[in-house]
Amino acid sequence: MTSTTAVPVTSRAVNVGLWALQVLLTAVYAFSAFGKLTAEAQNVAGFEAMGLGTTGMYVIGALELAGAIAMFVPRLTGLAALCFVALMIGAVAMTWAVGGGVLVAVPAAVGVLAAVLAWGRRDSTRRLVAPLRG
Repeated sequence: MTSTTAVPVTSRAVNVGLWALQVLLTAVYAFSAFGKLTAEAQNVAGFEAMGLGTTGMYVIGALELAGAIAMFVPRLTGLAALCFVALMIGAVAMTWAVGGGVLVAVPAAVGVLAAVLAWGRRDSTRRLVAPLRG
């Protein structure tokens, strides 16, 4: 009979995992923003098909770039991830409405990763909004 010993999850291990997730999401959003802000033909066609046009494309590209930068500001990481969750809910809805099917999987998966990061960094979000509560 074999026995396994559970390895305790330390806060250091969790922090390292969250940092790895931050780097991954930053790369995803920076790459995505680049295509939108440089008006790559595929992005232009996609945003035209959704009815958002180039203005919508530039706005979302700017939001993605701002969020990618905020991922490396410890006070803003949780809030940036939470905003990305909202952005990905919109992306899933728009993708479903325009293309549907399997295309929804990408923004949904990225949204789940952003939600995991938002949950993991929720203390930074609490500290950020605490002064606003009074």
